[in-house]
Amino acid sequence: MDLFEYQGKQYFARFDIPVSPGDKADTVDEAVAAAEAAGYPVVVKAQVQVGGRGKAGGIKLADNADEVRLHAGNILGMDIKGHVVHRLWVEHASDIDEEYYASFTLDRAAKKHLLMLSAQGGVEIEAVAESDPDAIVKLHIDPVVGLDAGTARQAAVDAKIPERALDGTADILVKLYRCFTEGDCDLAEINPLILKPTGEVHALDAKVSLDANAAFRHPEWAEYAETEVLDERERLAKTHDLQYIGLDGTVGIIANGAGLAMSTLDVVNQVGGSAANFLDIGGGANADVMAAALEVINFDQNVKSIFINIFGGITRGEEVAKGIVEALGRVDLRAPMVIRLDGTNAEEGRQILADAGIPESKLRSEPTMLAAARSAVALAQN
Repeated sequence: MDLFEYQGKQYFARFDIPVSPGDKADTVDEAVAAAEAAGYPVVVKAQVQVGGRGKAGGIKLADNADEVRLHAGNILGMDIKGHVVHRLWVEHASDIDEEYYASFTLDRAAKKHLLMLSAQGGVEIEAVAESDPDAIVKLHIDPVVGLDAGTARQAAVDAKIPERALDGTADILVKLYRCFTEGDCDLAEINPLILKPTGEVHALDAKVSLDANAAFRHPEWAEYAETEVLDERERLAKTHDLQYIGLDGTVGIIANGAGLAMSTLDVVNQVGGSAANFLDIGGGANADVMAAALEVINFDQNVKSIFINIFGGITRGEEVAKGIVEALGRVDLRAPMVIRLDGTNAEEGRQILADAGIPESKLRSEPTMLAAARSAVALAQN
């Protein structure tokens, strides 16, 4: 779950990470009220989950109420890379001497937390990595050991953070790590992390992605779910409690297990196709789950074929087949289906599908994942 900037800053504040005073605003009048409370000068910032807001005119400095009204009126309703601005964040403007970059995420290959720190902030870290990779310090952190102030300060030294900012940077790194771990984040990023003329180090931006699997520990996250940016396909999938992510392709994907679903996306791409979605139905492939999955896939007008890729372990092949047959009685599909069914009771499942009398124009069975992918892609292209 990705948070908006204002939500990320509010999240940071829980862990005593210094952020600028400000407030969210949904109207021009609310923006003026937020500016008066924060104190001039202020920055009026579009709240959209996409980069390039400043270049698009979505971030403006204001010295008085009239300027706030002008900028807020212009920014609200603005389209920034396909994201319409419905909310603003108005905060007290900060004087900046230098800009740094800091983030924590999980390095799955190393099975450790990863700190990335650079004295070059305020730009995309990908650009820094490409132009000057040595400018980024990468430090793996054992989750059992954690991060202490001494290690954080040494990381700042290694990143060539100036002497007068070392202690402030180390302090924020320790707090940001607490936010990342205790706050159950997938990503906690500050770009830029600024040094003020007064010598204070301060989070000027916030990019926070929360681990949805930890939501049971955080009932307070419910407010974030209400503002989560989802397209209509994803909203429909959420009502059915399906693990779905919408993409731009033409082959609808249904698989049991996240790993198999990702592999299915890869093999579709490998044979020249493009996936319309990621959809993991997990271990339960009964009629209700399958009908819900097919309903969501069918809702996407770009889908030209559907690839159902099932490898039965706990999931049994005959239950999958029964689910598909029953689902076809509930959902009027626009696109033909291709199924690869393997694993536990797969033969029984394939026989159930054969006995159901479903025309080959609607459902085709293939023996392998690669063959099924090729068939699904050919159907989508034709």
